[in-house]
Amino acid sequence: MVVCMIRLILVASFVITFLVFSIPLLIVEWIIGKFNMDLKNRSSLAIVNWAFRVCLFFAGTDIIVRGEENVPQDTPVLYIGNHRSYFDILITYVRVPRPTGYIAKREMLKWPLLVNWMRNLHCLFLDRNDLKQGLKVILTAIDKVKSGISICIFPEGTRNKVNHTFMEFHEGSFKIAAKTGCPIVPMTLYNSGDIFEDHLPKIKKTQVILEYGKPIYIKDLPKEYQKKPGAYTQNIIEDTYYKIKAEACHEIGVSEK
Repeated sequence: MVVCMIRLILVASFVITFLVFSIPLLIVEWIIGKFNMDLKNRSSLAIVNWAFRVCLFFAGTDIIVRGEENVPQDTPVLYIGNHRSYFDILITYVRVPRPTGYIAKREMLKWPLLVNWMRNLHCLFLDRNDLKQGLKVILTAIDKVKSGISICIFPEGTRNKVNHTFMEFHEGSFKIAAKTGCPIVPMTLYNSGDIFEDHLPKIKKTQVILEYGKPIYIKDLPKEYQKKPGAYTQNIIEDTYYKIKAEACHEIGVSEK
């Protein structure tokens, strides 16, 4: 219990300290962006990657990554994953090989400094109650991909609070791949809720599995799925998730129930 609370204090203290002391870095990044946007993209990626790795270290999170060879290195992609934890963003972001923007809830705009770094990383902010604004976000994401920026979405729409279950993937997110032809990369996250959300407010030392599936091209899907790539991708992620769950249960000798 004490160790778990110490982890929480370390993570929270580091985040606050990083945001405050990164103000000069934000100014430098702004200046760099005026002259060389590609350099700004790469430097912001490196800075935030480092900060996220420190947070994961303080949290005691051990990440096992599988299938990383499935992630294309030479083209932007649409990452699609299941969502159980705030830490899902950290876990997946430290693995991206190129600048990647996440689609986040609009409420994140209320957090000063954090929102500046998110904008540097090409994150977009979605109002889940405004369909018109949501369409604008998708159109902006399409432009991002066309300019070489990968996009990551958790298409359940919010964190799933029920362990070992899935909410329906929203098909609208997949218009990004449909309109650009970029590959969809399925990401299956297993056990990330055990870091924090399953036992608030403690942060627990946890092993998480992140498995990348083979890239999906909508034009190559069976006709019945070309209009529903979300359902197709969800099936892959669900199958992978329950395969990992079965393996984990077998290792510790307990029932999958």
